[in-house]
Amino acid sequence: MKEKKLSLRLVTYELRNVSGNWYVLFFGIVFPILLSVVLSETLTGQLPSGIKKEVVTTIVLTMSLVIPMSIMLLGYAALYANEVEKGIPMRLRLFGYKEKTVMTAKVIAHLLFMSMAFLIFAVAEPLFLDILMPKTGSLVCLIVCLYLLGIIFLIMAHAIANLCGRFGPTYAITMILYFLIMILSGMMGARTEQLPEVLQKIARTMPMTYISNDFIDFWQGGSYNFVPMIQSYLFLGAVAGILLMASLHKNRRGD
Repeated sequence: MKEKKLSLRLVTYELRNVSGNWYVLFFGIVFPILLSVVLSETLTGQLPSGIKKEVVTTIVLTMSLVIPMSIMLLGYAALYANEVEKGIPMRLRLFGYKEKTVMTAKVIAHLLFMSMAFLIFAVAEPLFLDILMPKTGSLVCLIVCLYLLGIIFLIMAHAIANLCGRFGPTYAITMILYFLIMILSGMMGARTEQLPEVLQKIARTMPMTYISNDFIDFWQGGSYNFVPMIQSYLFLGAVAGILLMASLHKNRRGD
């Protein structure tokens, strides 16, 4: 059969798959907005007005991390693992769609959906919360950081789904990673410095920790040491790359 190329129809099909997942809709769009409002109301009630804005802004920055985690890690892993278990990638190959073409469509669809989620989040947060407005450079830096995280999470999710080959184990592993990251990076209420020393060392290997705990210092144009954050991105990217190579090796062997 003639090989089919990447098309708008294929991207639209993948985008419908993403947006049709209620879990992604809730945890990728509604949950971060809802949680930021709830935490802001509960954690800043007794704070002086002078620091209230800064604390609320820190919470909003932290909740922005939930979007790539929910869409690219949990959402993509669940969707792709379900397809692998049902043999959908093999069926698509029979219809002329190479795996590379399908994967490109999936990546584009997930990036588009994540962009829509970021836009809704960016519009909703100032409507519900009184936050500090960023310098342009700080905002651009945050956007780049979030998209890099999304790409790394997508690679990890794809690799885990391929390695497991079934929905159940894939969902369990990514869910554990999801909540582990939230706990270690200070997204569940307790800040990273309040954790035991061993857990703090683990947390410092993750970019999410720096965005959640330190990024507020840079938000309005202040100075910031990016070296630890860059090192954590390299580490997380290396982990994702190793998982991807392991999954490709498994697929070559046909296990």
